[in-house]
Amino acid sequence: MNGIERNIRLNRIHLEEDAGKSLHDIDDHYTCIDLNRAGVPLLEIVSEPDLHSSDEAFAYITELRKLVTWLGICDGNMEEGSMRCDANISIRLTGDTKLGTRVEVKNLNSIRNVKRAIDVEVERLISLVENGETIIQETRSYDADNNSTFSLRTKEDADDYRYFPEPDLTPIYITDDYLHTIKNGLPVLPNALKKRYKDEFNLSDYDASVICDDKEQAGYFEAVIKHTRNYKAVANWLLGPVKSYLNDSNGNYKTFALPPGELAELIALVEESKLNFGVASSKVFSALLHEPAKTALQIASELNLIQESDSNLVEQWVDEVIATMPDKVKQYQSGKKGLLGLFAGEVKKRSKGKADMQMTNNILEQKLNKS
Repeated sequence: MNGIERNIRLNRIHLEEDAGKSLHDIDDHYTCIDLNRAGVPLLEIVSEPDLHSSDEAFAYITELRKLVTWLGICDGNMEEGSMRCDANISIRLTGDTKLGTRVEVKNLNSIRNVKRAIDVEVERLISLVENGETIIQETRSYDADNNSTFSLRTKEDADDYRYFPEPDLTPIYITDDYLHTIKNGLPVLPNALKKRYKDEFNLSDYDASVICDDKEQAGYFEAVIKHTRNYKAVANWLLGPVKSYLNDSNGNYKTFALPPGELAELIALVEESKLNFGVASSKVFSALLHEPAKTALQIASELNLIQESDSNLVEQWVDEVIATMPDKVKQYQSGKKGLLGLFAGEVKKRSKGKADMQMTNNILEQKLNKS
């Protein structure tokens, strides 16, 4: 978090199955039994008290959710119950080494609510101590509507649960060879992939982090860079036009129809100055999505969008624009250099978007800077 790494120790990770539940408020005369989730496997991860703020808890749950979705354990949807968090909270006076009585807030259904519940509970516990009251070990629930917690029951210690070995279940012994096989079968994890993108591809921390936030997105990035070494351009496209399209269409990379090689070709057309990025992203990209059988070059040619790199023709457009704007030329030459964009825009209009804008700007500067 904020460039600071913290080692979070795990107390235990255990497997269990979801059980049925009794519902007492559905019918006035009967208790109803809900067995819809009975038998669904559960993985419970219990950490040591190594988190010291709601911000750290937020970062920890975010990374944990990324990990379980990356490995295909679950979809990480906390609102739908695929993943939940129980936060154990305690406070201590500055300088003390022993933590105070802990309180558990159960079944938090979003990472944002984890942070909010911890913050409100810390305030409540501090208020109790400052007023000379005793903190009771208990289980509480969080009400997101009014940002408050309320008591569910007093909390038993682990011994009070009366755990004991099940005599009908034989022990399961996990061999080192089996663990080694599982480890070798794991995909490259997000943090390792992020480091590779920064070290080998010189991507920024932001670009590498966002790409690695989603396994499908990282997979598509890997597929595109098999066709191009312009890694920064691929990142820009994925985090720009592609992301906007997926958001607007409520889509994802599993349903994204554009083959990686076609996106690489579109990037190459921009890199070779045959298209400018604005035209490529607003016109060619959208056309490719509707006609995936065609290539980017075919569509750009059919729409008459290939940039004109004939310096004589571009110079002609520049001369025509300069001739129609003598007052602006004088203003530019008197120091208003920001007018260069105005001239460039007029050339773009005159050429119907086909002028190579880098060449246009160079020619404009040469002509306008002449005394």
